[in-house]
Amino acid sequence: MSFRRAVVFAAALAASAAMAQDATQQPTSSESAAGSASTAPATSAPAAAASVAATAASAPAAATTAAPVAAADDFGPLAGDAEAGQGKAAVCGACHGMDGNSSDPQYPKLAGQNEHYIVEQLKNFKSGSRNNPIMLGMATPLSVQDMHDLGAFFAQQKATAGVADEALVEAGGKLYRSGDAERGIPACMACHGPDGRGNPGAPYPHLAGQHADYLQMVLTAWHDGDTWGDTKQDQIMPSIAKKLDEKDIAAVASYIEGLHTNTGTDANASANASE
Repeated sequence: MSFRRAVVFAAALAASAAMAQDATQQPTSSESAAGSASTAPATSAPAAAASVAATAASAPAAATTAAPVAAADDFGPLAGDAEAGQGKAAVCGACHGMDGNSSDPQYPKLAGQNEHYIVEQLKNFKSGSRNNPIMLGMATPLSVQDMHDLGAFFAQQKATAGVADEALVEAGGKLYRSGDAERGIPACMACHGPDGRGNPGAPYPHLAGQHADYLQMVLTAWHDGDTWGDTKQDQIMPSIAKKLDEKDIAAVASYIEGLHTNTGTDANASANASE
């Protein structure tokens, strides 16, 4: 090798090393997107969603390089950091309340919801298998760790109690506790528990105290053919909701809103404040 070629070769090696060092010091686009999501101000829901959606649209690399979404039936370990999740949840407060207890009944309460369930739903929003334009924008920049952190934070919050419509208690309570064998409707408590706390291991969601308006909206959508995924578990509620009529949906949704436990550790549910 001539002296001239040796100098050129050495310069090329030095340039490659410098580029590699720069690459290791720069955050990935997915890390930048996740950081933006965790520090975004809690503005109005449409404005926050539009901002996140615009960021995702203008930087497609963030969506393509973000942490891979696990299979819908792969629940994984409980890996969330509630303290980290509190900071990341600031932007969620516009719709869901700062402690996960939304004041607007069209948005679900997240307080007390189990971590696994929140993670799986955020994955569904991110993949598009659960269709919601606002939540698509919110979930797109999140890594799986972000999702677990948010889930851990909301799981530690206490859901506020709701009140059932006294006129619907009897019908709603019967469906929740016993179902309707003649119509092939199983008891809600079989999966969600007598106190409505759900089953984190399955994961079946916490329901107690949830807004009746939100529950009616979701049950009606399932009744009309909406689904949130293609796994066997994703098909459970749509198949049950198809067997419910409008009165059933209103009754069981109201009953669930009033469902609560007498104490924080009591495993027996008191159906609602009026009973």
